[in-house]
Amino acid sequence: MKILSTALFSVILLGKRLSRNKWISLVLLMVGVILVQLPASSKVATSATDEETSLVNGQNPLIGFVAVIAACLSSGFAGCYFEKMLKRNATSMWVRNIQLGIPGTLFSLIAMLCNDGQTIATHGLFQGYDFLTWVVVVNQALGGLLVAVVVKYADNILKGFATSLSIIISSVISFYLFNFHPSPQFALGALIVITSTFMYGRPERTQPTSPTF
Repeated sequence: MKILSTALFSVILLGKRLSRNKWISLVLLMVGVILVQLPASSKVATSATDEETSLVNGQNPLIGFVAVIAACLSSGFAGCYFEKMLKRNATSMWVRNIQLGIPGTLFSLIAMLCNDGQTIATHGLFQGYDFLTWVVVVNQALGGLLVAVVVKYADNILKGFATSLSIIISSVISFYLFNFHPSPQFALGALIVITSTFMYGRPERTQPTSPTF
């Protein structure tokens, strides 16, 4: 759903014009990602007993659905507004990343001290860190910078396509490393994602203009 909310805010905030084929490709992308990420066998609540069990466990489908909608809208708005700030202001991309990183670091530090303050005071901040841990940290940091570069020189919609393709690539790697067995619905979803990517990237046909005399 974030795919469509990002496209919607791109039209509202950035003034983008998306053709019918691009909207169709975005809907197909959403469907493909859903099929790829759905578990092969999922149990759904089909009786009153199952629904009562969910409520007892603190799960409320209505509240969860509203939370998902709010998260998609806020994430799509934030991404498009960040793109607007990057492209329409003179402030450099690196300064914008620092400005965004300061409050994120502050809130993370507060949460870390509240949850694990005593353990950190006893064993230090980097307890348990090894080489692989630092590789993951550096990879995440570089990934965040690459996202900013993509938003700066492309847009959030293309970032959504890249994220969707990364899900498929991760699953293919999991096939070789973690004994992942793709299901037929995964293969169908991957095919839809790839098709939607080609559809969105296909150049639009322009109507020929009549010569003037």
